[in-house]
Parts: sequence; C-alpha cells; structure tokens
Amino acid sequence: MELNSASKEQLAQWEQDLAAEYQAIKAKQLNLDLTRGKPSSEQLSLSDAMDGILNGDYKTADGTDTRNYGGLDGIAEIQAIGAEILTAPVENVLAGGNSSLTLMHQAMSVAYFFGLNGADSAWSKESTVKFLCPVPGYDRHFAVCEHLGIEMVTVPMTANGPDMDVVEKLVAEDHAIKGMWCVPKYSNPTGVVYSDETVQRIAALGKVAASNFRVFWDNAYGVHDLSAEPVALASIFDACKAAGTEDSVLQFASTSKITFAGAGVAFMAASSANLAGFKKSLGFMTIGPDKINQLRHAKFFAAPGSLKAHMEKHAAIIKPRFASVLSHLEEAFGNNDLGQWESADGGYFISFDTRPGLAKEVVKLAGEAGVKLTPAGATFPYGNDPQDANIRIAPTVPTVAQVDEAMKVFVTCVKLASVRQALAA
Repeated sequence: MELNSASKEQLAQWEQDLAAEYQAIKAKQLNLDLTRGKPSSEQLSLSDAMDGILNGDYKTADGTDTRNYGGLDGIAEIQAIGAEILTAPVENVLAGGNSSLTLMHQAMSVAYFFGLNGADSAWSKESTVKFLCPVPGYDRHFAVCEHLGIEMVTVPMTANGPDMDVVEKLVAEDHAIKGMWCVPKYSNPTGVVYSDETVQRIAALGKVAASNFRVFWDNAYGVHDLSAEPVALASIFDACKAAGTEDSVLQFASTSKITFAGAGVAFMAASSANLAGFKKSLGFMTIGPDKINQLRHAKFFAAPGSLKAHMEKHAAIIKPRFASVLSHLEEAFGNNDLGQWESADGGYFISFDTRPGLAKEVVKLAGEAGVKLTPAGATFPYGNDPQDANIRIAPTVPTVAQVDEAMKVFVTCVKLASVRQALAA
C-alpha cells in the first residue's frame, strides 16, 4: 500500500474496503486490552511457591525477627539480590516495600523539599527546577515530575540511549536542570539498551552539572531478557566511581515483574552520602519495610542461578506475544511507510510510530473496535507528542491468541487512518 503514489480513485477504493473491514471488526464486539505492561496470570503463577515458603520461620540469617519493627535498609539477604539486579555493592543497596515507583517519588520528594545532601541542596530553594526526559519515555516518571511541579525538558532517544550531545549541552548551560530520567535497559517503550559510551557519558554529567543534580536510573527491566544472548548493560555505579561522580546517580529496580506485581520488593542503590540523606527523611515516613515479604523473596531465590532460571521462564511466556506483534507489523508495514517500530530483545513494550498526526486517531479507532491502547501522547511529558505519532504496545497480559486478534485490529486501524489522511490531503 503505497499512499504517496496512489491516485485519488485508488485511495477511495482502499478507504471503502478498509471501512468495511473495520465495521466487520466492530460487529465482533471485542474486549481486548494492550494498555499497560503488566505480567500475565501465567507469569504471576511462576512465583506461587513463595506462599508458605517460610513455614513459620521468620528469622533471618543474623537472627532478626522479620515480624517486628525496624530495619530501614531491609534485610541483608534481599539486599544481596538487589545488588545483583542493580550491579552495585550490597552495602549501597536499600530494600524497601513493594514499589520502586514509591521509592522514586520519595527520593525525588526528599531531593526537592529537604535535599539529599543537607538543606542547602534542596531543589525547592531555587526559582526553577527542571528535569530532562528522554522521549518517548515512561508516563509514570513524567507524572512524578508533574506532581511536584518540576518542569520537564524533552531529549530525543537514539539507538544508543538519550542523545548525549543534547544532554551534555543542556546540563552544562542550565544549572536549573536537576536531573534526568533513565530506563537504561529495554527502555520504556522503545526497548533501547544504553551503550557503554552512553553510560560513561551519563556518569560524567556530575562533573559539569549543578552539585545537586541527580540521574534517576530506573533499571526496571534489567533482568527481563528475551534473547538467550542479551546485550549487557554497563554498570552505572562502576562508571560513576571511575568518574568520581558517585553522588550524581540514584538507581532503582524491583521484583514487581519478577514475582508478584503487587507484592514485590523495591530497591534503591546510591552512594553512602545519598543513602544517608534519603534515610534521614525516610525515617519519618516508616519504621521499616515489610521484612516478611523480603525474607520470602530471599528464600525463593536462595539457590545460585535461581533468579536467571526464573527469568527464563518469564521469557518463554512473553516471547510468543512479542513474536505475534512483530509478525503482524512486518507483514502489514514492512514494505511501506505507514508505520515504523522498534523490536526489543527484552522488557515489556513495543514502540510504534504512525505517520505524523495519526496516533490519536488510531487509538480512537482501535478503542471503538474493542482494543484498548495506551493513550496517544502518554510517552511524552504532559501527554503531548508534538508529532502525534507514537503508540506504546503492551502485549504481555492477553493470551497469544488475543494478541493476534488485537494486532489484526491495530493494523486495520493504522491503514484506515493513513488512507483517510491521504484522501484529505
């Protein structure tokens, strides 16, 4: 389907055929959901053995009774697992509750209101606070900034991560920029893995940025590989140590997409100074995390190699869903310019770009045909995609058959919206 060279008559015929196909789809009254990157029930069941795993023994190796208060850092056994996921020293890892988003919001709130390195470092003392946001990116990150009134500045994503030429220029020239969001491995939604050079350049930002600049390094998909030979992500902790910028990065991760999405364990890795500043405020918010849940996770992953083996089971469930999406996209758009996409070797999303000006219309058409998609614009700050092109596809929750059905609808909606745009031109 080459729209640029088609006659008005050909376009009109395509529109008529696609409209009839679309009406037939609507008649099916489908109810399919590709909106959020949640684990499927099949994936959640992989961790059912955690129930009852403690068998009445609530003591950690050092004798701590996990049923009681205390332990702001979390238990040592789960800190070790967090250190493995984040490739950071265990003494620099804090284990919290079930949500890394909570930890990120808390850390940003502390940096904003109280300062991570004393009251003088609080962002709120300055007239303007800005954050760099690689786009397309994660809507919940943007929502945290919006909630705290932090101005967001977009940075283009490349195949190697954020455009570091742009990042370095902005950070050096504007000290109102206090940080940057990063999803460094299988970035949400593009699936990009930051290159070694990008990691090193991000680590070096602390040399030119404001002293209270912090990168929020959300390594949510650090162990969510789909390939047997995944691309390795360089350690940002090691890169910062080599650059002498240990205070410039806060790392986050969780087991939310590893075990139970609503009952996982969240982690934060940071320099000793940042951890001390954070815990000074955290101590007013909680007496300690759910150490029982931490202990059952530690027991579940106690055997060497168990985490890797567990993630291979996840991959076996997710891969056919990704394959279905990519197969439909390649068949429909592989030989034309109606859409572009990026195929990831891990994570939870596939990023698709329509022709400019069509994302909202495609999402609307799909919704009316019974396929829910993430709102167009969600992958940009303030919900504003200047090109109105990016759509995030999240195929993990439906069955493979449902993903297949949903993608047939998606392809029809993209084609129909594209032909109608060409007709109106």
